[in-house]
Amino acid sequence: MTPDRNEPSRPVSPAPVSPLSILAVDDDPDFREYVRSVLEPDGHEIRTCASPEEFFRAGEERLPDIVLLDIKMGDASGEQILTEIRRRWRRLCVIVVTGYPTLDSMRQTFRQEVFDYIAKPFSISDLRASIAAAATSFGLGRRPQDRLRHELGRRIRLVRIDKDWTLKDLSEHSGVSVSQLSSIERGAHLPSIESMLSIAQALGQRPSEWLTEAGF
Repeated sequence: MTPDRNEPSRPVSPAPVSPLSILAVDDDPDFREYVRSVLEPDGHEIRTCASPEEFFRAGEERLPDIVLLDIKMGDASGEQILTEIRRRWRRLCVIVVTGYPTLDSMRQTFRQEVFDYIAKPFSISDLRASIAAAATSFGLGRRPQDRLRHELGRRIRLVRIDKDWTLKDLSEHSGVSVSQLSSIERGAHLPSIESMLSIAQALGQRPSEWLTEAGF
């Protein structure tokens, strides 16, 4: 089943997306060629795979920014593929595409932290809008130091909120000032090694895991 190239059903992203590495997994050769033909002119690096085995080999060789995953590939279970993706690469951005959408399959995929779910046929604008939204949400296309600032701030904020702490609480436990913590959580500044260790210790976290989840 090939995508509909007619009128868009979603708004076009107002700003261009920085070049990304995208890995498309689909057993339909026409779809793989279509993805390449519409996204490569946008400046993205496109790799395609026809099976889960090819995909995992390609991912181990070099992890992409975004995966476009066909949830129905012959005998392969999309839910099993997603489970394995999350086991290997917890923070990898996955956009599911399928020609057989159901509410149950949508629930299953979103339980696996899928970023978006696109039903075939879709327009070029649908695909571009989803990629643009993913780039913004995951900080993709940024310089490595920008991505690191964004991800560290996000992780610190999530753990702090999960503990039901205010910035003042975290400051008292870590010795890092409230203003500095606020700046770190907003992704405006990268914490020093000393500050990051103090924050992580206060939150009962391992900074090495934060770095890994940020792709470092």
